[in-house]
Parts: sequence; structure tokens; C-alpha cells
Amino acid sequence: MAKILTFEDKKTDSPGNILRKVRGRPKNTDLRSREYLSLDEVEALMKAASSIGRHPHRDRTLILTMFRHGLRVSEAVDLKWDQVDFKAGSIHVNRLKNGKPATHYLEGDELRALRRLRREYAKNPFIFVSERGGPLTRSTVNKLVARAGQKAGIEFPVHPHMLRHACGYYLANKGIDTRTIQDYLGHVSITHTVRYTELSPHKFKGLWS
Repeated sequence: MAKILTFEDKKTDSPGNILRKVRGRPKNTDLRSREYLSLDEVEALMKAASSIGRHPHRDRTLILTMFRHGLRVSEAVDLKWDQVDFKAGSIHVNRLKNGKPATHYLEGDELRALRRLRREYAKNPFIFVSERGGPLTRSTVNKLVARAGQKAGIEFPVHPHMLRHACGYYLANKGIDTRTIQDYLGHVSITHTVRYTELSPHKFKGLWS
């Protein structure tokens, strides 16, 4: 008499339902010793982006903007020109993950880079545009940042979120207070911000002088 398979039997015995052990992603600590870039590495990344690809100015400006304003990839690709006030020299930053929006100042080099980009993509509402006229995708940004990291000779794999962390650590190393960094990065909880001040060497400055 044929065996009547139960649901549990089907999960384990049926060839089409065999539970295979899937190899997980490697830990970040296995790929790199830290999850942020130094200022020198960010500058090397921008320089590399300027020398490769078909849109060097766009790619360099993207990296600069993501670093200066601590942008996540989705926040960067969603940026539109109506968020930029060239007269006031500012940019309105909308945050994801229920983060707090803010208006940031734009430095002179950013303004010049954005004005040039505006001339090149004057008819598009998005700031960072693909060849097809739509906003850049997350995948495209991931690839161009990784490629620039290799070109720059950075000794570990680089991903875009490292630019957001680089912003936080840069501000902490300057001695900017935690609350200001929290507001700048749009963190709802300050617990997400203290990671930068905890690892900043600024608090240990002068211990041996």
C-alpha cells in the first residue's frame, strides 16, 4: 500500500522540496577592516571616477554629494533639481527610514559641479540621470562606486554606504557635537550617531601632551 505523505514528509522527502543549505553572505569584517572611508580615500574615489566611465563629471559629483550630505543610495538617486536653491546655496535633503529632513549648505565646489551638471541635464527633473533619461538605479551606483574604488587602489571593496559613514566620521573627527551630527544625518535616534563619536580619535587628543 502506498505511503500517504504528510506535509512534513513532502518538505523533506520530495526532491522538489529538499531544503538545501544556502551559503550566506560573507561578513563585512571578512571583506574589510572598517565600514567607512577616510577623507583621502573619498578624494581618491572622486579622482578615479573622473577618469573612468562615460559620465565622469556626473559620477564625481554623485560621490561628492553623497559624502558631503551623508546620503544613502536611494536618497541620492531620488534627488531632484527643485531641492537645490542655487541662490541660497543650499539643498533640501529628504531622509529615508523615517529620518528627519534637513536643509544643508552647499560649498562652492559643490555649487560649481551642480551648475555644470544642470547645464548638461537641463530638461530632466532628476539630478543624477542615466543615458536613458531616468534616475540612476541603485545597482548602477553600486557598480560605479565599486569600480572607482578599484581604480583608486583602495585595498578593500568599496560600497556607496561607506560614503555616508565617511561623512559621520569626518564630522566627528572635526569635533562636531553628537546632536548636530544626528540632525545632519537625519537620525531619529542618537544611538545611531554615537558610533561615529565613539570611534573618533578627537576625544583622545591631547592625552599625552
